[in-house]
Amino acid sequence: MTQTDATHDPSLRSWVASANGHPDFPIQNLPLGIFSHGAHHPRAGVAIGDEILDLPAVLEAELLSGEAAQAVEATADGTLNGLMALGAGPRRALRTQLSALLAADAVPYPGLLRAAADCTMHRPARIGDYTDFFVGIHHATNTGRFFRPDNPLLPNYKYVPIGYHGRASSVRVTGAPVVRPSGQRKPASETEPSFGPCRNLDYELEMGVWIGPGNDLGEPIPVGEAASHIAGFCLLNDWSARDIQGWEYQPLGPFLAKSFLSTISPWVVTPEALAPYRIPQPPRPNGDPAPLPYLHDVADQAAGAFEIELEVTIRTATMREKGLPPHRLGLSTTRHMYWTVAQMVAHHSSNGCDLNPGDLLGTGTLSAPEASGYGSLLEVSQAGRQPVTLPSGETRRFLEDGDEIALIGHARREGFATIGFGPCLGIVEPARYNPAP
Repeated sequence: MTQTDATHDPSLRSWVASANGHPDFPIQNLPLGIFSHGAHHPRAGVAIGDEILDLPAVLEAELLSGEAAQAVEATADGTLNGLMALGAGPRRALRTQLSALLAADAVPYPGLLRAAADCTMHRPARIGDYTDFFVGIHHATNTGRFFRPDNPLLPNYKYVPIGYHGRASSVRVTGAPVVRPSGQRKPASETEPSFGPCRNLDYELEMGVWIGPGNDLGEPIPVGEAASHIAGFCLLNDWSARDIQGWEYQPLGPFLAKSFLSTISPWVVTPEALAPYRIPQPPRPNGDPAPLPYLHDVADQAAGAFEIELEVTIRTATMREKGLPPHRLGLSTTRHMYWTVAQMVAHHSSNGCDLNPGDLLGTGTLSAPEASGYGSLLEVSQAGRQPVTLPSGETRRFLEDGDEIALIGHARREGFATIGFGPCLGIVEPARYNPAP
């Protein structure tokens, strides 16, 4: 597991003034992303306070050497895929040299910074494949109760890290419009399905996991080596059309109800940045089966989980017009993952499936056990039966056009600086495809 070092020192300060005390991007974070500024093509950068450090410009100024320079050279195509493929060594070297370059006692290079507000963020990598897991046990239990009140969890849940293959082409970074999807719906009150705009649009509070070095087809990744195949983390909102999903998911699972859009935060928070926030995997409740041997590793159980706070807020069009702040819908944490990220990677590749640099994994919705920490409106509104009342007086069963949903993530631990993931936001727009009956 990645260890803490001088780059995590909470007393570190930067000559980039906005980084000092920044809620997301102090010098202790240094997440990687792809941005464009002015006439420049997309290029690699690092978030530092309210600025973006232009990595190709840093390389051109000959301020990087060795593996750190190699890491930036690998981003020449305007993606992080090549850097992700290099693994932890060059990534760690880049972090170490950038920390020294940006430290308060270093020579300032303001010409290497771009104001984040003036930049456009892009997907960090070419996403070849996207897989969504279901490791949030409280969400799995809550949703299962709607269909199987007496037996909400299916027998395989505590043995298998459940997942399904999603659609990589529709993954977008924060701010992309959330166009209400159309599809077939058949509520229990209707005898035949109809086609039209989704009636039960929902969000899902998830973490995203970026794959670094991959594996060859037919060569599984052992759980004890899985951490070395992880390049970083982001926030992920896997928007869901619940009514479309309820009709189409039998017998093969999610399809069009999920593939219309998934929103990610644009910055890749590295495993090195998250080293101080690793925790033991919470013990399983008495009576739960132990993981099968191919999913069990002592080091992973000791430090394979994370302490990351996850929040979801809503701000309707009316709330924005009235100047009302966002309203919290749920506050949860990654402690509620029944399986670790390493177990997800190990299981994904256990049949010989090859993972590649830039592949994206979703954790599934990470709800807390209490209602204040639910990670979807499906849970908050009890499948629409108990609408939530907002500060504006409006109520919501599911999302309406104009609603703005934001996911917020912070890693906190006493004795270390708090770091964040940046924005993961989307505003619902009306359906664009609604053919006449």
